[in-house]
Amino acid sequence: MVRLALAALLASAAAAQSPQPQPVPMPPATIAPVDKPYPGTIKVHVDATDLDRRILTVHETVPVAGPGPLTLLYPQWLPGKHSPRGPVDKLAGLIVHAGAARIEWTRDPVDVYAFHLDVPAGVSTVDLDFEFVSPTAGNQGRVVVTPDMLNLEFDQTTLYPAGYFTRDIPVSATVKFPEGWQAATALRPVAGASAGEITYGTVPFETLVDSPIFAGRYVRRVPLDTSSRPVTLDIVADRPDLLAATDEQIAKHAHLVQEATTLFGSKHFDHYDLLLALSDKQGGIGLEHHRSSENGSVPGYFIEWDKNPNAHGLLPHEFSHSWDGKFRRGADSWTPNYNVPMRNSLLWVYEGGTQYFGTILGARSGIWTRQQGLDVLAGFAATYDAVAGRVWKPLIDTTNDPITASRAPEPWRNWQRSEDYYVEGALIWLDADTLIRERSGGKRSLDDFAARFFGVDDGSWTELSYTFDDVVANLNAVEPYDWATFLHDRLTGHGPGAPLDGLARGGYRLVFTDKINDMAKAGDTVAKRVDLNYSIGLTVGDDAVITQVMWQGPAFAAGLTVGTTILAVDGDAFSGEALKRAVTAAKTGTPLEVIVKSADRFRTVRIAWTGGLRYPHLERIGTGPARLDAILAARTK
Repeated sequence: MVRLALAALLASAAAAQSPQPQPVPMPPATIAPVDKPYPGTIKVHVDATDLDRRILTVHETVPVAGPGPLTLLYPQWLPGKHSPRGPVDKLAGLIVHAGAARIEWTRDPVDVYAFHLDVPAGVSTVDLDFEFVSPTAGNQGRVVVTPDMLNLEFDQTTLYPAGYFTRDIPVSATVKFPEGWQAATALRPVAGASAGEITYGTVPFETLVDSPIFAGRYVRRVPLDTSSRPVTLDIVADRPDLLAATDEQIAKHAHLVQEATTLFGSKHFDHYDLLLALSDKQGGIGLEHHRSSENGSVPGYFIEWDKNPNAHGLLPHEFSHSWDGKFRRGADSWTPNYNVPMRNSLLWVYEGGTQYFGTILGARSGIWTRQQGLDVLAGFAATYDAVAGRVWKPLIDTTNDPITASRAPEPWRNWQRSEDYYVEGALIWLDADTLIRERSGGKRSLDDFAARFFGVDDGSWTELSYTFDDVVANLNAVEPYDWATFLHDRLTGHGPGAPLDGLARGGYRLVFTDKINDMAKAGDTVAKRVDLNYSIGLTVGDDAVITQVMWQGPAFAAGLTVGTTILAVDGDAFSGEALKRAVTAAKTGTPLEVIVKSADRFRTVRIAWTGGLRYPHLERIGTGPARLDAILAARTK
């Protein structure tokens, strides 16, 4: 009886309740791209003269096939950035019209990079007016406009119609620059350009997006290769004195072009522009393109050459991308337009291979000395041999990091891992290179793979995609081996430690001493930091703020975290030198104590460490010629 009464009560309560929520249907998906010709040529005009407010004003004319629905897309997924980072938040003031008649648009409620509108009857083109309100401070995003220079990327200033491959959409771009400025880009202007305003030749939209502009008040163009497919170094600087590269420095960059074309056995461009901005006012960048690259470096890149050796690795890396990443790209990274999601499973080739090729080309060209090349590899090996996160997160999963983290600051990078496919990927390619050299008795090397895999179709700059099996097949063609297992073990394994067999086969091993190598010392000086990762397990800035803590290291055990400020060391005010002296003194039993501030909390912390200072180096092992020395040696004069 009681049960029946309870059941009746529950039934009555249920009947009295409001209906439970149900999902609202999703809107239709954005129209998928189709490989078909676009009916007309888009024209885009960018006014880049508002230097005080750093606003780029855009007028765009878009031909349409007829009346009816039209979806315009703002680029979201961009090659080289490996993530959906198109800055649609900086698009402002968008007004669409046909003649004098305004056409209202609505943003897609799910795909917020898509704008929907209805084209009236009798309209053959629609006009768009909007602004790209570029960052005025670094906390708003990368600064691209300063009083003396501009970095214009057309993906930021152009909308394009959905439903087409970007290679099928012709675009003609015109840019109005400040008076007296010069511009450098892989695009070529049409004849008759007016002063201060340049119209570039009509190209597919994918070529326009792949052809950024560096422009400025102080510009120097230096030919590095004057062949039928020339390479030019285009330097833009904050001040005219920063352009003063010596003949010897220019010769090293010209040698880079020679060494790269020798390594890859081809040129996948009709011309190439190494765009180099020397600035501490514009945001830094390193971004690859097929016929150019965007390189933002320190102001003293040339005039303080010996103080900035770490900065010299950027151009070899980005130039190598013309072959690895642009011409040849992982099949799941290639997309038909900039709003189809990319997948990054082969970034250990795209970026890891380029990190390796860029490193050896830096040494082969003379941009780095042989010892600097060894020091760079020592840093690679030490950093990734100490990655604690390998026990749970395999290297292959780090190819998702650009999407999951988007390079946001992380509290425990050593544990979380962050885009390790770059440098740990380079160690895998060093491993493969030395293995090929060992097995072939020095007759073959990864250079042969580079020429075979990236050197095909000389002169073509149409993308050629590949799969994991293609990589394995081409390695096997150079040197028969179980390369599939070799790669799977390193991409999906958990260590312990980084893949350092390549160093041993190369005739070197990783060691630690209490003396910092010159490359690491220069890096600490430029970054204004003290790197003690391999001793007490932290890095701290000259401002006394901790920027990295190694997972389960001595600093971790003491409860220190990123963002904590070190106020004092063993009773004295903080300085980097005082901290290093205290680490050394702890070897003899002197406790290492620091006073720290975290948020509003002050405390005294004792760090348990008696091993002294530890810095990575490569130490020669074995006798006779070392394979690693041969890898770093120049192939051309």
